[in-house]
Amino acid sequence: MNTRVFLGALMWAALGALPTVAQQQPAASGKLTAAAHAQAVAAHQQELNAEYRDSTRSPLPAAQRRAFSGLPFYPIEYGYCVQARLVRDSTSAPFAMPTSTMRRPLYRKFGELHFTLRGKAMRLNVYQSLDLLKQPGYEDYLFVPFTDLTNGHGSYGGGRYLDVRIPKGNSVWLDFNRAYNPYCAYSPNYSCPVPPRENHLPVAVKAGVQSDH
Repeated sequence: MNTRVFLGALMWAALGALPTVAQQQPAASGKLTAAAHAQAVAAHQQELNAEYRDSTRSPLPAAQRRAFSGLPFYPIEYGYCVQARLVRDSTSAPFAMPTSTMRRPLYRKFGELHFTLRGKAMRLNVYQSLDLLKQPGYEDYLFVPFTDLTNGHGSYGGGRYLDVRIPKGNSVWLDFNRAYNPYCAYSPNYSCPVPPRENHLPVAVKAGVQSDH
């Protein structure tokens, strides 16, 4: 079961389709070519659309699902796939993550991701869900909620998410072409983590899933 479906079934936060991420992210040893990257992201988008059409996995209400023709995506752009340096944090204590409802799931700050985007040095905190940590197959799952200058102006106003796996070393590929909306962008029946203020990127990330609100 992928993470979005697992959490959605429990009315938890929508996180990510981990098998897709694991299979199509660039290897730690090098970045995909532009052509291979475009092909991988297109396949990822097709899988997202298939998920949203599937009544057993979709966050869409029935009426919206019947009319669903595909998610709106920004054009795939190679420059939005960047290599980040992971600075691990072994001292952080669990905390209650604010969500779109009164629910406060426990997370811990796993570390910081340092990277360059659009010629600017950036940083994002990366988190580990203590709930998912207990689920077989998701022990190495990491969660990156973020906001940027497109929120409410082309992308979902509440921010977007990325998924990564814990690397063997200290290098992580962040592909913003894979940024997706929380489930609460589509239905009020979900409880979704709110990206923390420190995870705001001072650039317009025109990549990933779009939204008109």
